[in-house]
Amino acid sequence: MSISGFSLHCKKEQGRTSAMEDKMEDSSDQREMTNQGIPKRQKGGLITMPFIIANESFEKVASYGLMPNMILYLIKDYHIGVAKGTNILLFWQAATNFTPILGAFVADSYLGRFLTIGLGSICSFLGMILLWFTAMIPQSKPPPCDLSSQSCRSPTAAQMTLLIFSFILISTGAGGVRPCSLAFGADQLDRKDNPKNIRALESFFGWYYASAAISVLIALTGIVYIQDHLGWSVGFGVPAILMLLSALVFFLASPLYLKQKASKSLLTGFVQVIVVAYKNRNLTFPLPNSNASYHHKRDSRIVSPTDKLRFLNKACIIKNPEQDIATDGLALNPWSLCTVEQVEDLKALINVLPLWSTGIIMSINLSQNSFPVLQASSMDRYLTKKFQIPAGSYAMFNIISLALWIILYDRVILPMASKIKGKPVRIGVKIRMAIGLFLTCMAMVVSAIVENTRRRKAISDGFLDNPGAVLGMSAMWLVPQFCLNGLAEAFTAIGQTEFFYSELPKRMSSIAAALFGLGLAVANLLASVIVSIIDNITSKSGKESWVTSNINKGRIDNYYWVLAILSFINLFYYFVCAWAYGPCGEEAIKVSNAGNGLQKEEELSNLRTEVRDEGNGSKA
Repeated sequence: MSISGFSLHCKKEQGRTSAMEDKMEDSSDQREMTNQGIPKRQKGGLITMPFIIANESFEKVASYGLMPNMILYLIKDYHIGVAKGTNILLFWQAATNFTPILGAFVADSYLGRFLTIGLGSICSFLGMILLWFTAMIPQSKPPPCDLSSQSCRSPTAAQMTLLIFSFILISTGAGGVRPCSLAFGADQLDRKDNPKNIRALESFFGWYYASAAISVLIALTGIVYIQDHLGWSVGFGVPAILMLLSALVFFLASPLYLKQKASKSLLTGFVQVIVVAYKNRNLTFPLPNSNASYHHKRDSRIVSPTDKLRFLNKACIIKNPEQDIATDGLALNPWSLCTVEQVEDLKALINVLPLWSTGIIMSINLSQNSFPVLQASSMDRYLTKKFQIPAGSYAMFNIISLALWIILYDRVILPMASKIKGKPVRIGVKIRMAIGLFLTCMAMVVSAIVENTRRRKAISDGFLDNPGAVLGMSAMWLVPQFCLNGLAEAFTAIGQTEFFYSELPKRMSSIAAALFGLGLAVANLLASVIVSIIDNITSKSGKESWVTSNINKGRIDNYYWVLAILSFINLFYYFVCAWAYGPCGEEAIKVSNAGNGLQKEEELSNLRTEVRDEGNGSKA
């Protein structure tokens, strides 16, 4: 649902795919054989790809198309103030970014991907039907404002419940479809005996990402345009129809799908480590080099835990081998004894959390969808005498700038730099993250300057008490801030995700993917808190709030300055976290090989390499 989260949505799903690929070779036993030993028609394959891609594409067009103009619907039809409406939408975005984490857990541990996607599609469709009802049934929302008395009735509890419940269903549906779709598609191409298997996967990923990008652009242009020109009844009805098509297309191919069963989730393993470490908190640590005292997999190269976060090591201490370990080498009760691998996985996750937290402020900046829509609606949006860009469509410049930079960076800048240097050149993930965090600071500075200029012009033109008036100032002045945010996302968000993939073990790739979604959810909640605090503080003593419904009387520019200051503080916080983390991946190897005697860095590098490779150790 969150526009800012789209570019990383594909990265998140790719992570789940990487984790899933480790299990692919075990799925061949699911293929049915006849009594004569002749294989039946294998399920899955390229024939299922159009159905899976269509399901995800329709869902994206339907859901992403609802968010941009929703603040206008809440203000005009529900008579909700800007601050309250923004908070509602931020909570909705937070739910939409958090539910995929739950959906991934449910799919991996209980339902499997097919049922999770199917139930998610149905939930999204029901939510959009309810939202469409709010536009079609007059009793489902407050009556129009009385123009003579300038009074507007607030929505009743029942009317708000219906609206919020529709949001909850849509978020729940997104949590079922988005984390599973790409991985479920890759499940269908499990053909280890096919020499073209890798090429088929590449083709599917390419078509999937292309369709995802096109779907979001259609949502930000086509659906928003329909809402602006044909009204909410049609504007909400079209997404509902698309979501119905999404569910029908997916279930239509049910007999063709290869449906893998659910397995244990990494999240369960993390909880087990915490629980067992607490149970064993009074145990004494074994003597140094007592590897036999720690429980590990038989084929594991990690036989003892590291000293970092040492209190967690008690989760893998063997108290009584006869009572704790079965004959096959596994723990009899995983809630009483964990493996060294589980402990080190949790440590690796904790280790990257400080750097993960530095991306939250950027996500807060990217989640500012409501105020730019209100700004654009008060500005000249005409490109020609007859065509104007819908106010909710300006967010497409975020996606466009992000996509153009990725293409330019990957196809032009890096090849050219490598040719000049005579060796492969790449910008390190830490440097990219820092550049992105600086760009998001500048985006907020530009936002504040543009809004200050817009507000002063509105006042000079005599529109202080008329927020619905259209100024003689082009809305294209809003494009630079969207482009800067798009570039910031391209540097920091993608760099951060790449950092997670490179620093965490391969078996934790799905967790690495989920971290960005979790960051978006936390950012949406914090953004709501910031809006509420600013609204409460600035509206004291009868003063006009900075985030009032009348943006000409409000001071959205000051709100942007607050975000800019927080962004600059966060940039320095990032430098501290990056320094504390030390060299990552290949950087650690280079430092340790430089002959500087930094043995700690060498040990750290070897440990990280060993932990990352452990994800493939059982397959080697």
